[in-house]
Amino acid sequence: MNKLELIQELKEKGRLTRDEASKIVEIFFGEIAKAFINGERVEIRGLCSFFVKDYAPYTGRNPKTGEKVQITAKKLPFFKCGKELKERVDYPAN
Repeated sequence: MNKLELIQELKEKGRLTRDEASKIVEIFFGEIAKAFINGERVEIRGLCSFFVKDYAPYTGRNPKTGEKVQITAKKLPFFKCGKELKERVDYPAN
């Protein structure tokens, strides 16, 4: 499912206009992004959690030339699946 499909589902199931559904999705993802920028963890109980992981600088190699390259410190967002979501995905379909 992509963002447009999510907006469409929200529109249909929530009986909203397209603009209202779009605004809700924009607010939701915007607030998650703001939390990341502020270094906060985002947890949606039963579904997942998102957090930012810090990486220290290190020396890497250019795979093409084999030359050593200094990699700068960086921060990357991570997703961790919740227990309930894992169980729903792995639930045997009988």
